Amino acid sequence: MSFRPAATVGMSLAEVDTPCLLLDLDAFERNLQRLPDSLKGLPIKLRPHAKSHKCPEIARRQLAAGAVGVCCQKVSEAEAMVDGGIGDVLIANEVVGAAKLKRLCELARRASIKVCVDDAGNVRDLDAAAHAAGVTLDLLIEVDVGAHRCGVAPGAPAVVLAKQITASANLRFAGLQAYQGTAQHVRKVAERRDAIAQAVADVRHTQQLLKDAGIDCDYVTGAGTGSYLFEATSSVYRELQAGSYIFMDADYARNEWTESGIPAFEHSLFVWTTVMSATMEGRAVVDAGLKASSVDSGMPRVADYADVEFVKASDEHGVLQYRSSTRFKVGDKLKLIPGHCDPTVNLYDWFVCVRNGRVEALWPITARGALL
Repeated sequence: MSFRPAATVGMSLAEVDTPCLLLDLDAFERNLQRLPDSLKGLPIKLRPHAKSHKCPEIARRQLAAGAVGVCCQKVSEAEAMVDGGIGDVLIANEVVGAAKLKRLCELARRASIKVCVDDAGNVRDLDAAAHAAGVTLDLLIEVDVGAHRCGVAPGAPAVVLAKQITASANLRFAGLQAYQGTAQHVRKVAERRDAIAQAVADVRHTQQLLKDAGIDCDYVTGAGTGSYLFEATSSVYRELQAGSYIFMDADYARNEWTESGIPAFEHSLFVWTTVMSATMEGRAVVDAGLKASSVDSGMPRVADYADVEFVKASDEHGVLQYRSSTRFKVGDKLKLIPGHCDPTVNLYDWFVCVRNGRVEALWPITARGALL
């Protein structure tokens, strides 16, 4: 069910109802182009992660800016992207269970689909599902290069899985998924660079063992907004999965960026909120709480007010504290910078797209809640 948007096209920003998800189109468009511009001259392709935005309209704009396809985390996200006209999707995650495998194979009839594996039993299930559907599936072996989430250990375990895939009648070995997720929010540039250097070494070792086993492996994909230029210049990675660069949330902004070579992306995503109570000096309550902005990576930041802090969130309320030089009254509206863009986007049905203080477009967040 999609609820009506908080705005209509042409409406002034002041008229937009709250809480809602604002997209500053000028900043968004600069971010959209800034990342591919930073890759010019490098033998690397961009496959941005759609879990950040869950919106086919944004995915289409990423493709227009040079991306070769998108990543998704769930089959349902991939279905939303393909339904929205995206023809090349990597599910950068494991897909388990008969119902999901059936849907995955149905999707592979409509678009170019790749999926990740790290388990021999899952490989057998994928082969059986592909056979039943009459399709051939492209599989990437996920290698744990430091995130300690999914993935086999680098080296010999990947070779064992690759041999199983190549021996399967309905599967193709497509390469390696090597995403170092924990490195993305390491604050110090040197420490992020070191973490990616270790990931690169793990990938090289795995590629060499695959080569020794007679299995070609040129396709390696991974990387995120916090590190992508390190992977891009490694001569190992062929594809980048950065996603948050289009929005630049408050947590990413806490990273050190100087001397990383990664360009300064702008905040383009905001939660638009209204002051609903201001009964105490130095404190105000807004109508955006836990159901309006994810706080898993910290509280949102208040944009445009350096001395105002978002200090507490409950279901429908957010508490602001500020010095006495700042005054808010009931009905005032302000922008919050989410701590973590991905789960915040998943709370909304629409992007309210704004330029020069007016609503220019409304983009549906088609894959909102796509968990299956």
